[in-house]
Amino acid sequence: MAKTIGKKIHVSFGDRMVRGFAYFFIAFIAVICLYPLIMVLSVSFSTNAEIAKHGYSIIPQKLSLDTYRYLFAHSGTRILRSYLTTIIVTIVGTLGSMLVTSMISFSLSIKDLKYRNAIAYFCNFTIIFSAGLIPWFYVCVNWYHLMDSYLALVLPSMFSVWNMFLLRTYFNAVPISLYESAKLDGASYYQIYWRIALPLSKTAMLTVGLMYALCYWNDWWNALMFINDRNKFPLQYFLYNILSNVNAISSGRIPSGAAANIKLPSETVKMAVTIITIGPIIFLYPFIQKYFVDGIMTGAVKE
Repeated sequence: MAKTIGKKIHVSFGDRMVRGFAYFFIAFIAVICLYPLIMVLSVSFSTNAEIAKHGYSIIPQKLSLDTYRYLFAHSGTRILRSYLTTIIVTIVGTLGSMLVTSMISFSLSIKDLKYRNAIAYFCNFTIIFSAGLIPWFYVCVNWYHLMDSYLALVLPSMFSVWNMFLLRTYFNAVPISLYESAKLDGASYYQIYWRIALPLSKTAMLTVGLMYALCYWNDWWNALMFINDRNKFPLQYFLYNILSNVNAISSGRIPSGAAANIKLPSETVKMAVTIITIGPIIFLYPFIQKYFVDGIMTGAVKE
C-alpha cells in the first residue's frame, strides 16, 4: 500500500512493476503502429533499383530524392493545385455534412417530432437497400448537373445515415429536462439545438466530424465519376492517375514515348504518393486529439 510521508509518496514494488509493464506494453504497441509508417517513409527515400534488388527495409537503401523529384518536376504545380482543391473540399464538405447531419440527428432525438419514426425508417431503409450505381449517376448528372463541378466532390458524400444515427444516440443521452427548461424560458428548438445540444455533444461532433473529414480527404471515387477537367482533380485522384501511368509504362502495357530512356520509379513512387497523401492528416491529428480528451474528461465529471 502507498503511504504518504511528508511530501513523498512511497510506491510499493508491485505497483512499480505494474506501471513498468504498462509503459513497456504501450511502447511496444506504439512501435508496432509506427513500424509500417517508418518503412513507407524509408522506401520513398530509397532508389527503385535497390528496392527491387533487396526488398523493403526500415532503413533507406542508397538515400535518394529521385522519386520526389520525378513527382514534383513533372506535376509539381498540379499537385499543389490538387492539394488546394482537396483542402477546400474537405473543409466545406465537413462543415456542411456536420450541419446537415447534426440537425437531422437532433430532430429525430425529439420524441414530439411528427412522423419521427417514419423519417427514421426511410433513413434506415437506405442503408439496407440501394438503387445502385446507374440511378445514382443519372440523378447526379441529369438532375443536379454535377458533371465537372466542384459540387460533385461535396454533395454526394454530404450525408451519412450511419453517422446520423450515431449522433442521434448521443443527443438522446442529453437529459430531456434541459430541453424542457429551455422551452419554459421561451427558447425555440433552433436555440435549444444551437445553445444546449451542440455544446453538450462536442465529443460526438468531433468524432463524426473526423469521420467526414477523412472521407472527403481520401475520396477519389466522385472525381472518377464526375470530373474530367484535370485542373479540378482532388489530390487522391490525381496521385492515383500518376501511379497508374507509372505502373502502365513500367509494365510495358502502353508505349512510354518520351520516357523510353528513363527508368521510372514504379516501386518507390507508391510509397512517395502515400507520404504525400497522409502527411497533412498525421500533422493535424495531434492538434485534434486534445479536444477528444477534453470532451471525454468533461463528460466524465458529475455535477
